[in-house]
Parts: sequence; C-alpha cells; structure tokens
Amino acid sequence: MASSKRSTRKGSSQTRSAKGRAAKASTKQAARKTGNGQEGRLEEPKSPMPAQHQPKPGQEHKLNPKPKYEAPHYEGAGKLKEKVALITGGDSGIGRAVAVLFAREGANVAFTYLKAEKKDANETKRAVEAEGREAYALMGDVTDPDICRDFVEQTVEQFGKLDILVNNAAFQQHQESLEELTEEQWDRTFKTNIYGYFYMTKAALPHLAEGSAIVNTGSITGLEGSKQLLDYSATKGAIHAFTKSLAQNLVERGIRVNCVSPGPVWTPLNPSDKKAEDVAEFGADTPYKRPAQPEEIAPAFVYFASEVDSSYVTGEVLTLLGGDTTAG
Repeated sequence: MASSKRSTRKGSSQTRSAKGRAAKASTKQAARKTGNGQEGRLEEPKSPMPAQHQPKPGQEHKLNPKPKYEAPHYEGAGKLKEKVALITGGDSGIGRAVAVLFAREGANVAFTYLKAEKKDANETKRAVEAEGREAYALMGDVTDPDICRDFVEQTVEQFGKLDILVNNAAFQQHQESLEELTEEQWDRTFKTNIYGYFYMTKAALPHLAEGSAIVNTGSITGLEGSKQLLDYSATKGAIHAFTKSLAQNLVERGIRVNCVSPGPVWTPLNPSDKKAEDVAEFGADTPYKRPAQPEEIAPAFVYFASEVDSSYVTGEVLTLLGGDTTAG
C-alpha cells in the first residue's frame, strides 16, 4: 500500500514538473515582452502606490498592485535538489517568493498560514506545484509551541525529513507613542516574531542534520530602530542576536544559521498596518524610491539555504535596503 502511494505521488510530481516547465517558459516569454523592450529586464512598480488599507491579517490577493513573486528570469540550478524546506508565513509576501524559488531549485516545500489567509495559501501551493515540486500547506499560529511542534512533525511525516527551516511569520502594528502601545500588542508581537522563531527552531532541531540551514527574516528596523514600531523593531533586533548566537551554538553540528534583513518590501504586512495615505508612499524614501518586490528578496534566502553557495557562511545578517548604506 505504501509503495503504491509513493508511486502515485511520483507520477503526479512528474506531471506537475512538465506543467511547471511549460508555465515557467510562458512566464519568461511574457516577461521578455513586457520588460520595456529590453531582453532580461523587469519593470517593478514605482511609488507612489495606490492608497489602500486592509484589516489584519493582510491578504495578498487584495493588494494593488499585486506583489511580484514569480522571478521569471531566475533560472534554477538544482541547488536545493531533493531538499525539504519548512517556511513560516509562506502564504504571501517574502514567504511565498521564497517558496517558489526553493521549489525552482528542487526542494519540496511545506509552509504555514493563518485561517484567514487560506486563499493566499492556495496560490502559494499552486505556484510551488507549477515548479514541479510538492507543496504542503499547514494552517496554524506560530505563537503556540504545540502547533509549532505539530508543523514540524507533519512536515517530516509528509516528506520524510527536514533540511531547511525559514522563520518568516511576523506581526506588525504602528503606534504613535509608547502610551498607545498596549501590553496585549507587545505580547502578540513578541510571541509571533521571536517566540515563534524559538518554538519552530527548537521543534525542528532534532530533525536537522549536518548541512542543514536555518534562515531567519529580520528587518532594517532591528538595526536602525523605528519610532512608531517600538515592539516590532525590538523583536527584529532580537532575531538578529538570536541568529548570531544560534549560529555559534550550532556551528560544530554543521548547521548554518543566517538572517535576511530587508528594508521596505511590498507585502500585505504594511497595507494592513499603516493608514491608506501612508501606504501610497511606502518605500519612496529609499534611494531606489520604491519598495522591493518579494521576488527581489527571495534569492538571498536561496543563497543562505544552499550549501553550494554558502557552505562557509553562518551567523550573518544580510541587509537588502534598496541602496541605503547606513544600516547599523
């Protein structure tokens, strides 16, 4: 019975692989036609963005313009062939773009999402399968350690192992002053952004072998601070320190730990936090005068996940700031 199941899965995977190659070819062809007439060039949306606001949690399919995650000119090279990755917050934004590129590099991908994000999660699953790999969507909240353990166990049961953990799920809410920042919000931000990283890492560690990788998502706010994101910035600073400390702790076990720390990125996180008029100017103060698209950030996660690229790299915090050179 088990053999039949594996055979069926392999056959469906091969079918998806053929469809995925056709879909990628079509996407790249379209990108070449729309790239301002220049082969290999992508046009990214410029600021100002349309003014908009969403209730939390934000949903990617409601954003205008839609965040770009397909990276049509990114060519996979088998860097993560036969690897298994688990990504928290993989339904949208950076998490979705990372899931797609991991799949393009040969990995099967499990990812987490919240109940309200089901529609976005379905799109991530479709996008990963279009790359010819398997996707496994896991609903739940990383603030619960039991759920985090369940995420890991389900991933290992589904795919037989775990090689890469990406801690990415986040909560963010601007407040004008410390007086307006409630204890409840402080707790929620810390439980999502740093407790969740701890819970997921502790659950995953027994399954990670030499050559495995942990990649955390930090933020420029964790290096420079943000006067309206006191709690969020504090957690991102904690993530940076957690990354460096954990890297030291695990280096002798051959497990690398790194962090991608971006500036403004066009994801549902900010339009579900800021006022509509502020969203319109999001990222406009960078030297590139726009926010990054998720597809521009995701290759950094591939770099850290891939032994081919970063076998000698651990404990690093890589900033991607759109030309800003003053971080830290």
